[in-house]
Amino acid sequence: MSTLEIKNLHVNVETNDGPKQILKGATLTINSGEIHAVMGPNGSGKSTLAYAIAGHPKYEVTEGEILLDGENVLEMSVDERARAGLFLAMQYPVEVPGVTVSNFLRTAKTAIDGEAPALRTWVKDVNAAMEKLRMDPVFAQRDVNSGFSGGEKKRHEILQMELLKPKFAVLDETDSGLDVDALRIVAEGVNRVHTETNAGFLLITHYTRVLQYIKPDFVHVFVAGRVAEEGGPELADRLEAEGYDKYVAAAV
Repeated sequence: MSTLEIKNLHVNVETNDGPKQILKGATLTINSGEIHAVMGPNGSGKSTLAYAIAGHPKYEVTEGEILLDGENVLEMSVDERARAGLFLAMQYPVEVPGVTVSNFLRTAKTAIDGEAPALRTWVKDVNAAMEKLRMDPVFAQRDVNSGFSGGEKKRHEILQMELLKPKFAVLDETDSGLDVDALRIVAEGVNRVHTETNAGFLLITHYTRVLQYIKPDFVHVFVAGRVAEEGGPELADRLEAEGYDKYVAAAV
């Protein structure tokens, strides 16, 4: 059993007008095997939370803690966080021209594990994971995210997660821009990793659509940089019916 604890997290982001406070005391705890959905209106700080956990240099933690099995994540570099078992599926994956998906994945796996995977086994694992995600084998020879459709980029994020097997995965609006078929494939990948590895998930989303395929154990309403309410899956249904207006009004 592993635990990711976010305690009273305050985060500033650098803007053209100087630092701006985005997170204002965010607190939540995720255990192995749990799926937590974070929902909220635009600008509420959901992506800031994801980037702060991952260690994006643009986001400055001014107060609070992030602990992974009691270890201070904030003292770790980005690569140390990845090796410790944290994974971020980005909302807008970056293009890396000149680096093939195949080389990228094997380099990442080597960095995470501390040793290169046996080539024959690795190729078999990659091909099997790509087949489950309905990805053409030639995909592995394309440059990372270069010219990819939105659905291809999101499936590539899930492919990474399947192969790297993190303890905790933060999925930053992985469902955005996906049609129904692509959403179902991505959701199947998330559920597969959840079942096979008992990883914990922080699923950031605007909509309940993805929650029809990925069933959360807990739902957190995120407004004005903090958790405004917590509950079970039924809370997502209520948000779908009522929206965020009452939470936004209360935060003003």
